[in-house]
Amino acid sequence: MSISNFKKDVDKALSSNPKSISSKYFYDEKGSKLFQDIMSMEEYYLTDAEFEIFDEQGGDIAEQAFGNEQEFDLVELGAGDGLKTKLLIKHLLKCGKKFDYIPIDISESAIVGLIEDLNAEFPNLNVHAEVGEYVEALKVINAQSNNRPKLVLFLGSNLGNFKKDDARVFLSKLKESMRVGDKMLIGIDLQKDPHTIRNAYDDPHGITKQFNLNLLERMNRELGANFNIDLFDHYQSYDPTNGEVRSYIYSKTAQTIHVDALNKDFHFSAWEMMHTEISRKYALLEIEEIGAEVGFKTSVQFVDSKGYFSDTLWELTS
Repeated sequence: MSISNFKKDVDKALSSNPKSISSKYFYDEKGSKLFQDIMSMEEYYLTDAEFEIFDEQGGDIAEQAFGNEQEFDLVELGAGDGLKTKLLIKHLLKCGKKFDYIPIDISESAIVGLIEDLNAEFPNLNVHAEVGEYVEALKVINAQSNNRPKLVLFLGSNLGNFKKDDARVFLSKLKESMRVGDKMLIGIDLQKDPHTIRNAYDDPHGITKQFNLNLLERMNRELGANFNIDLFDHYQSYDPTNGEVRSYIYSKTAQTIHVDALNKDFHFSAWEMMHTEISRKYALLEIEEIGAEVGFKTSVQFVDSKGYFSDTLWELTS
C-alpha cells in the first residue's frame, strides 16, 4: 500500500467532521502482529469457531466446493497467516484435488511470512501471492487466469467490516472478476449474546486498545505526526438491533496534532471521536439474502458447534 494513499486518506480523515478513517490502515507490520495476538485471545471467539469448522468439516467443504472439478484456483482475500486455510489445503490435497493457491493481502509482511510457512509445510504446492487490495488484485488474477474455475475464500468475518449497503457494493465489484460457476466460501460472524460480542472487541488484556492506537503510532512513524498516545484511548460499542460493532479512537483532551508529511495542523476537541472500524454480525437468513441480491446461490452453510460462526458456500449463478 503506497505511502501517498495513506497520506491522502489521513489528510481526509483528520479534516473531516466527524473524523473517520478506513480500517485497512490498521495492518502495517506491527498492526498485523497485534491482530495475530487478538486472534489468539480466548475472548476473540471468531478464530476458534471458524477453526473448528475447518478442522471438523474441512473434508465436507472440499467435496461441496469442487467435488467434480479436476483443477481449480484457490484464491484467498485477506490471507493473513493462513492458519485456517492450511487446514482446508490439507483436506483438498488429501482428496486429491489439483489447484494453485493464490493468497491476497494488503500486508506485504503477512504475505512473506505465509509463503515461507507454506513452502515449509507444502513444498509441492503452487503458490502465486499478490500484495494489494482485494478487488484490484482479483482483477489482475482473472486477467492472467487460464479459465480454470475459482474458489474464492473470504474468511474471518471480513465482510462484516462493511455496512450492509456497502457490503452489497463490494460483493458486486468482486463478482465482476468472477465467472458464472465460480464459488466463494465466505466466513461471517453470527448474531449472538451481546456480552460475548462486546468482550471480543474490548478485551481485558488491552490488546485491542494497542491495535487501535497503533494506527496513530503508524501516522507518527510514516508521516511524521506528533500524536501523544497517552492522550488518546479507544472505545467499542455494539448495537444488537443492527448487529454493528463500532470502533473509535478518541482524544482525552483538546489538542492540536501536526503532521510533517502534510505540513498541516489538525484539531481534536476533548472527547472527540474518530471512527476506525465496523464489524457487522449477521443472521443466517441475512447471509442467504445478501448473496442472492448480488447473484450468488447459497449451496450450504457450515456452522460451528456453538452456532457462533458460519462459513457459507456461494455459487455465482448470474
